[in-house]
Amino acid sequence: MTPAPYDLCILGAGPAGYAAAMRAHDLGKRVLLIERDRVGGAGIHSGALSSKTMWHLSNDYAVASRTDRGYFAQGLHVSYQAVMNCVDTAVSERRTQLNAQIGRLATLSANGGKLTFVIGTGRFVSPTSVEVEQRDSVRTAYQAEHFLIATGSCPRLPAGIQIDGTHIVTSDHIEDLQDFPESMVIVGAGVVGCEYATIFANFHKTRINIIDSQPRILPYEDADVAEVIATSFEKMGINIHRQSKLTTMRLVDGGVEYVICGPTGACQPIRVERALISIGRVPNTGSLCLDKAGVAVDKSGGIVVENTQSVVPHIYAAGDSTLDIALVNVAELEGRHAVERMFGLKPEPIRYEALSAIMFLSPEVASVGLNEQQAKQKKIPYRVAVVHNQLINRNIAMRSTKGFIKLLCSHDQPGRILGLRVVGPQASSTIQGIAFLIDQGASLEDIDRCIHPHPAIPEGVQECARLLLGKSILKPEVFGPDLLRCGEG
Repeated sequence: MTPAPYDLCILGAGPAGYAAAMRAHDLGKRVLLIERDRVGGAGIHSGALSSKTMWHLSNDYAVASRTDRGYFAQGLHVSYQAVMNCVDTAVSERRTQLNAQIGRLATLSANGGKLTFVIGTGRFVSPTSVEVEQRDSVRTAYQAEHFLIATGSCPRLPAGIQIDGTHIVTSDHIEDLQDFPESMVIVGAGVVGCEYATIFANFHKTRINIIDSQPRILPYEDADVAEVIATSFEKMGINIHRQSKLTTMRLVDGGVEYVICGPTGACQPIRVERALISIGRVPNTGSLCLDKAGVAVDKSGGIVVENTQSVVPHIYAAGDSTLDIALVNVAELEGRHAVERMFGLKPEPIRYEALSAIMFLSPEVASVGLNEQQAKQKKIPYRVAVVHNQLINRNIAMRSTKGFIKLLCSHDQPGRILGLRVVGPQASSTIQGIAFLIDQGASLEDIDRCIHPHPAIPEGVQECARLLLGKSILKPEVFGPDLLRCGEG
């Protein structure tokens, strides 16, 4: 039998697909990488890189606007188009890097393998072949021994609301606005919605309303984390419609009118200039003709996998196409892991217990491992320590003491590290070391005996560990539970 022309065909060149292609190239495989739009996917376009660039620029402007730090800047001016030009430059830099690598590797052979890149829309025509329709409508069939589905996700669209991409938009359109809107409602109080609320509020040009159907924003995080963000939002002028249901939304006279009903049942119409719909994401799998490959999907369209492998043994899936955890770092890890599995390297299972994430809010939030809410849901006994940022030297020096550091450990000895939450500036600087320790099954003593840099935010993590060990430098009986807390659950 004639072997298939490719060892691996990858559908999608976002974070998962790109990382998988590079790992397969390491192994000397013949790789076909298919992308319908832009290399990098939501990892750089209308997503991770672009929105984080916006967040950093908005923070710069917010800091420049402050008057409580010994300076006062006059004549500040901000242009939405200028901001977005800066964002476009950042995205272009990264896209150029990724494209350049693909172009170079397409001309090189690694251990007999080679990378082939095709722009077009791919769909299965059988379990062992795909058809790619290119922009000139030319269709070409390709065969491979293995497949990886890494087609990412797109914003979830609510029923009954017309998304016109100008007045009512999703994260796919928000960067195409021509100017800062005077007012905007954000539907959805999860991470993405709160992130864009932070960005636009930082620029001081837009009145923001957030519709939250839950009792509090960020429902997947602990209540104390959400409360710090909610209090900060209110001080920034962001209005949160708590426990409210959106009943209608329509275009009216060049703006948007929406009606919400609050927890008492009272309803009110509100008029704004723009609306951002941010109610989650759904997998981009509907056009793949997965039935022709025999691949199973769940009710959301996510591919059913076990350890990245679908029900069809030679077809794998990674990243948002399974929609288990929609994060770039997870997508890249799963893509590489899938390649190693399909080619017999027997990699260690992915340790989702040590998953880390950053929320680009005001203040910043970083997380790794379990929070209290998750530990209780899983019936895992735990102990917890909290140190307020008012007691951390680096926060004091930065004149930014909102927030806290919270460390969870197991209830038994020697106190295995279970999770960390950091709310405050430079929060992301704390989590990677703890992610490693969780992955290694480390304990509080491992944090305590490590020499931490000074002054630095991670010193607060060390003080949390010492609180749990009963040998903290700062004493709870002196500072009280508002600043230092130890407990169990």
